[in-house]
Amino acid sequence: MRPDAHKGTPVDFGLDEEDLLAVPSSAPMPSARGVDAPVSSKRDGAQSAPEPSTLPPPAAAPVVDLVGIGPLSLEDLVDRDALGEMAASFHKLFGLPIRIQSTSGATLAEAGAPAGGDLAEPRFADALHQVFPIEYDGRTIGRSLLGPYLPEDAEEPPAAALDPACAAGAPPRLARLRPERLGAIADHLRAVLDLILFSGHKSLLTSTMHVASIRESFRELSQKNAELEQAYERLKELDRLKSNFLATVSHELRTPLTSIMGYSEMLAEGIGGPLNGEQREFIETIRSKSEQLLGLIMSLLDLSKLESGTLIVHRTEVMVAPVLFEAASTMAPAAAKKGVELRIDADGDLPPVLGDGDRLRQVFINLVENAVKFTEAGGEVLLAARAVSEDADDLPGLVLVAPLQQAVEIRVIDTGIGIPPAERLKVFDPFYQIDQSSTREHGGTGLGLSIVKRLVEAHGGTVRIETNEPRGTVFVVKLPTAAGAPANSVSPPPVFQ
Repeated sequence: MRPDAHKGTPVDFGLDEEDLLAVPSSAPMPSARGVDAPVSSKRDGAQSAPEPSTLPPPAAAPVVDLVGIGPLSLEDLVDRDALGEMAASFHKLFGLPIRIQSTSGATLAEAGAPAGGDLAEPRFADALHQVFPIEYDGRTIGRSLLGPYLPEDAEEPPAAALDPACAAGAPPRLARLRPERLGAIADHLRAVLDLILFSGHKSLLTSTMHVASIRESFRELSQKNAELEQAYERLKELDRLKSNFLATVSHELRTPLTSIMGYSEMLAEGIGGPLNGEQREFIETIRSKSEQLLGLIMSLLDLSKLESGTLIVHRTEVMVAPVLFEAASTMAPAAAKKGVELRIDADGDLPPVLGDGDRLRQVFINLVENAVKFTEAGGEVLLAARAVSEDADDLPGLVLVAPLQQAVEIRVIDTGIGIPPAERLKVFDPFYQIDQSSTREHGGTGLGLSIVKRLVEAHGGTVRIETNEPRGTVFVVKLPTAAGAPANSVSPPPVFQ
């Protein structure tokens, strides 16, 4: 204690700056609230023994384990840049040097450190430091050091005692503080740090919970993705089994059906004996229904081949107009029986397309059959074909430098009941029918349009449905020409070779 110490005068603990920096985090530290335990930085030899602090050391608190980050530390709760700005503002406001350290001794913020001399100089003989712990959530996580400063009643060192270099450089004077003023400053600093720590803890908890939430969401998404992949693979296997089942059943059904059709033809020709009028009518019914059943079986076979990729498309140059006429002639009896007019409007100079004539004939037979089925008596079905150029927007790649691709566009237009806009994409799905009730007027398996779409895409073409208000349907099939695509143009690759 200084010789001139009196009641209320700060106590000198005999610790210099190096001693302060070496104070372990677990050691009890004087509190700033009582302002009766400053530390002197004197180094002038013999000193009085330090008086013990009247405040007990902070009680040991349980370690708080934050989710995913372990025990809290001062570095976790504060931002160094923001803490440095606070320290600079604090020094500017009170003129008192400040240093904030973590329990490991690392300095996180510092402002107003005295310059121009060593603390061992005579002018720093009575300098004091105020040290108090930084506590949060019942644990000591750092320390604050205020000073050096001079008590208000400290004597000014004579000019002769100053270092000549320091005197010439006019070093800054140390702040002079009363104990009450120092206590108020320390309480203010403690309150500010409490707010900073609380705000930092709140932000840390928010960000930690956000990260934990993201991790949990990612885990759930990964788990669901794995489950979806398993379900997808299972569905692929089931779809393959379904295709194999359809192919097997269709093949097995076609064998006895062929015998039924053969024997019915022999009966109709009188090989089994003469037939009366009613018997001949029964035989014709058997033949008609057998042909209808054969068509359904062939559709199932084609679908299974398309799904398995085993359908063979023999590509040659095909003229579109003859294919349309053959399709129309095939469906002409059904159209005439229903009272639907069937017309063809095809340019005579249409370029040939590259494809399989039999498969293209199947495409347009299905489309015409579908149009006739859903057109009332007195209606009309029109097949119109013309040469067009592909729009640049439809071509991927370098469309700005690639010439337009030539194609043939065929429209199948009817005046029937039409297809609602919401159903125009679904009708190409296998087995899908707009009217799925058991009492629907129009029969069928719902495979025709699905087979049409797959066959057209196998030829590198497209099929779509255009609006035809208030009634009717327009199917548009676009097929690339055999010699229309230049070498530097881009066309969809064929699906089947």
